[in-house]
Amino acid sequence: MMTVSSACKDGSKVALDNGKYVRYTPEQVEALERLYHECPKPSSLRRQQLIRECPILSNIEPKQIKVWFQNRRCREKQRKEASRLQAVNRKLTAMNKLLMEENDRLQKQVSHLVYENSFFRQQTHNNATLATTDTNTSCESVVTSGQRNLTPQQHPPRDASPAGLLSIAEETLAEFLSKATGTAVEWVQMPGMKPGPDSIGIVAISHGCPGVAARACGLVGLEPARVAEILKDRLSWFRDCRTVDVLNVMSTGNGGTIELLYMQLYAPTTLAPGRDFWLLRYTSLLEDGSLVVCERSLNNTQNGPAMPPVQHFVRADMLASGYLIRPCEGGGSIIHIVDHMVLEPWSVPEVLRPLYESSMLLAQRTTMAALRHLRQISQEVSQPSVTGWGRRPAALRALSQRLSKGFNEAVNGFADDGWSMLESDGIDDVTLLVNSSPSKMMGVNLGYNNNGFPSVSSSLLCAKASMLLQNVPPAILLRFLREHRSEWADSSIDAYSAAAIKAGPCSLPGARPGGFGGQVILPLAHTIEHEEFMEVIKLENMGYYRDDMNIPGDVFLLQLCSGVDEHAVGTSAELVFAPIDASFSDDAPILPSGFRIIPLDSGTDAASPNRTLDLASALEVGTTANKAAGDNSGHSGSTKSVMTIAFQFAFEVHLQENIATMARQYVRSIIASVQRVSLALSPSRFGSHNAFHLPPGTPEAQTLARWICNSYRHVTSNLDYA
Repeated sequence: MMTVSSACKDGSKVALDNGKYVRYTPEQVEALERLYHECPKPSSLRRQQLIRECPILSNIEPKQIKVWFQNRRCREKQRKEASRLQAVNRKLTAMNKLLMEENDRLQKQVSHLVYENSFFRQQTHNNATLATTDTNTSCESVVTSGQRNLTPQQHPPRDASPAGLLSIAEETLAEFLSKATGTAVEWVQMPGMKPGPDSIGIVAISHGCPGVAARACGLVGLEPARVAEILKDRLSWFRDCRTVDVLNVMSTGNGGTIELLYMQLYAPTTLAPGRDFWLLRYTSLLEDGSLVVCERSLNNTQNGPAMPPVQHFVRADMLASGYLIRPCEGGGSIIHIVDHMVLEPWSVPEVLRPLYESSMLLAQRTTMAALRHLRQISQEVSQPSVTGWGRRPAALRALSQRLSKGFNEAVNGFADDGWSMLESDGIDDVTLLVNSSPSKMMGVNLGYNNNGFPSVSSSLLCAKASMLLQNVPPAILLRFLREHRSEWADSSIDAYSAAAIKAGPCSLPGARPGGFGGQVILPLAHTIEHEEFMEVIKLENMGYYRDDMNIPGDVFLLQLCSGVDEHAVGTSAELVFAPIDASFSDDAPILPSGFRIIPLDSGTDAASPNRTLDLASALEVGTTANKAAGDNSGHSGSTKSVMTIAFQFAFEVHLQENIATMARQYVRSIIASVQRVSLALSPSRFGSHNAFHLPPGTPEAQTLARWICNSYRHVTSNLDYA
């Protein structure tokens, strides 16, 4: 390194360290540190400017300043790397502890199963021996033995007093811990869930227990008290949760709390009712410092306080479930989540029975949602930053919650939210609901009429429908809907919806559509595992008509997309969007519309992720098509799913009849488009030799070919203009 021998202005010299290094004064170090935080890597001109602007550095050569900044950057890099390695080491230590406990639990489960196996063998041998000696005695012995081993445990009735509720709470705690860390439930680990310091965690489902259950274990960088606070606020992380009301709270002698809760969950589709729960929640601190939040349903067998049935909801039963939160050395928490519920079979339509019996789509969805939300908040706390369009992660999470909740409200259409059903036109494929409540219309459609007075009260109309899909992977279908909006959407209706949000009343769409000029996807934010991402969709060169005037411009949509990875487990695919103003203000009204695709079985499909771009090859005939079919013969499979479609429109009261007609026709056209696209995306079109193939020249093939040609024509025309 360079040595410095020049004198300072006050006559003193810069001290030398063995003739190699410059020893800076504390004032010089403070000045350099301040400059480093402003510009960690200054150019040569910037370094000279620093010396001129800071007299205290005037006796140091520019090259030595360069060396100091290099060393400073190196130390910063080493510090960050050491901090990262320490964090990874803490995570690996905690994960190792978690895996050792899991291994110990599995060994206990194996020992228990071996004991049961030997016991049943002995019982079989004894019964066979007794059968050869005395028939009557053996029959009595077998009956009493069966009663002793097969009679389910009966819980004695309890009263609604604090002592009775505490007894239920302690029993719930014991049952929950036996599921979370014991062998009460035989868990089967989900495939593809690899444990590690940066993974979502260890996720397992139940095997051979009543109802549906799932368990998840993972690491989060938050303290146990903070984790419990977040998880108890179910509305903040569980998108299917409509409301949670705490009706009573009481403290226990051991420092815990008992809460009586009433919770409602949205129905995921129009084909099923919503669910509600009457719960007891027990929060307590264990002797080892672990924090436990466990829940269970209160029912008549326990003789506890009752909650009357609620209209439009079916009462579901939650068995002992909850969260075990253990402090981790060096900070953070190890969390065990168990979700176990039973649904009345008569409350589920036959076509949706697999949906409610599937652990992956019920309990596992809840456990994974909780873990992902905790990890997302942990990352935001450790790495605060401003993301796309100048918004912080918490603000974007709030927007995604508004989108999801608005879409769930539209799908369910509860009367206490202000929705009422319109009369059908005789065909029950599309349901129309209207809502004129002031809370729904706040900030929506605040235009002025031709006389300069505020427009009359506005309303919302929702058109929704559900359809069964066969042999179409939900992720691939959703990806096509996202990437090829022009193939199913009506540009004039997009423009109308945007105009109703930001410009007040406008003329009905359809007569003079503006046309699609192109779609630009602007990334906004995504979660840690990229299983969900938010984006702004810019539809260029759109136009809508208002007051007999053509108002050209771009249309912006805020869009939330999830479930586009066909290899992911336990997720549904959703595409929810809402028109927004270009200013994108936080208090802008949001009217979500979109699609939700729920798989009813796992299937065996392993299709190529690029299939959404291969519609043309699916339509080809002759040797090329046969070759394509042969190349993809391994991708055939059978999958069933339910797609739910819901679209919302803001309108003036006097336009209700016209808007209803338009919305009904629009949703029906979308259903027809989805059916045609599903036919082209079906694995049977790519690899099933026994599948039914449409002959050349069918209407479906002609429609798809016309779509491709129109898309190509739009793209080439835009390139010519550019």
